[in-house]
Amino acid sequence: MINQAEIKADLAIEARWIVPVVPQNQVLEHESVIIKDGRIIDVLSTESARQKYDAEHTIDLNEHILIPGLINLHTHSAMTLMRGLADDLPLMTWLNEHIWPVESKMLSSQFVHNGSLLGCAEMLSGGTTCFSDMYFYPQATAEAALQAGMRANLGLVVLDFATPYASDADDYLQKGLESRDSWRGKPLLSASLAPHAPYTVSNSSFEKIITYAEQLGLSIHTHLHETQDELAQSITQYGVRPLRRLADLGVLGPNFYAAHGVHLDDAEIKMLHEYGCHIAHCPASNLKLASGIAPVKALLEQQVNVGIGTDGAASNNRLDMFAEMRLAALLAKGVTADATAVPAAQALQMATLNAARALGLDEQIGSIEVNKLADLTAVKIKSPETLPCYDPISHLVYTLGREHVSHVWVGGDLRYQKLGDQEGIFANIEPAELREINALWHGRLQQYK
Repeated sequence: MINQAEIKADLAIEARWIVPVVPQNQVLEHESVIIKDGRIIDVLSTESARQKYDAEHTIDLNEHILIPGLINLHTHSAMTLMRGLADDLPLMTWLNEHIWPVESKMLSSQFVHNGSLLGCAEMLSGGTTCFSDMYFYPQATAEAALQAGMRANLGLVVLDFATPYASDADDYLQKGLESRDSWRGKPLLSASLAPHAPYTVSNSSFEKIITYAEQLGLSIHTHLHETQDELAQSITQYGVRPLRRLADLGVLGPNFYAAHGVHLDDAEIKMLHEYGCHIAHCPASNLKLASGIAPVKALLEQQVNVGIGTDGAASNNRLDMFAEMRLAALLAKGVTADATAVPAAQALQMATLNAARALGLDEQIGSIEVNKLADLTAVKIKSPETLPCYDPISHLVYTLGREHVSHVWVGGDLRYQKLGDQEGIFANIEPAELREINALWHGRLQQYK
């Protein structure tokens, strides 16, 4: 007979509150999460945990809410280097006259690695443990994510025009797939095919992408229905709106997730549901570029899976998932005149489990459940602006911010910690390295301001 007190574990996290996300709206009080070999092996009362498990390490979070690590479903992490470079402009002006010209001069593997590492540090310190990226030189972003110890789905970007990274769609695909091959076997990394947008990718290129996605079991990640100009251009060139064009090409399916989805009519929302597609809602970026407000309530009512993303720091200025959750909930209420639209628990689920589902990772991450990977974020409630707390779930969305994140684990490994008012400490990123990155690229890029 085994003495229960001798069951070995690597880590016991004793929390004041746990919000597991599954089931929705549940709050556990004075319970512990037990971790072994990077996975959650038990969630039980702290009193019982102390009797049952002999953990190598125990951490007491008696003023904290423990949640699943946040998942940023759409970003361009390397574009952190262009934060604030071209503000207060509409999307196509922003792209054509500012972002693409800068990329044509500055884009390189070093640019992407440095920008991605800066972005990873920002996301990790804000409680994000996994992000879905779309950018050039994905191998450079992969190296940054591995250094940070974050989980990442790296989009293998495809365009029909040349950049410093690649010359045409075939070149993009070849380089992207070679990068994917180089990181296969790395448990923190996965890949998707990332045609930039319907207005930058031809039918023949989409057909190649579909073939590769089917053969390799990869998701397809694109921008979609972001602006009215995009819709008008598609009707002029193809005779149909972009979503219908993608449906006719055979792009849509459960492995398809699209960023934005701002301009969707009822028939298109129904189509997304029928094909089992997913939407990455990026509320701050859509507002800042004056693209519009996505019909999130209607999407959710049609049972379309909606996650949350920040987009890049060049169009949002922040890779802040707490801010996005709050904005997503408030916008849904404001545009529908329905105070019950996107309640706090729904917003939190969009930033965790729904995003995991879009990435095909919902069996592994996105909630605090036994056998899932221990990707966890702790948020501290102590400072005056956080008190009092009556409802921890509501607090997470409407009161707390990334500045209240105290601990972040990925696969059970502590990747970030902030004690009191001290500067946060990363496991694998030195503050001096981030300062050097900023000094280098600020000097090179400020001429484009």
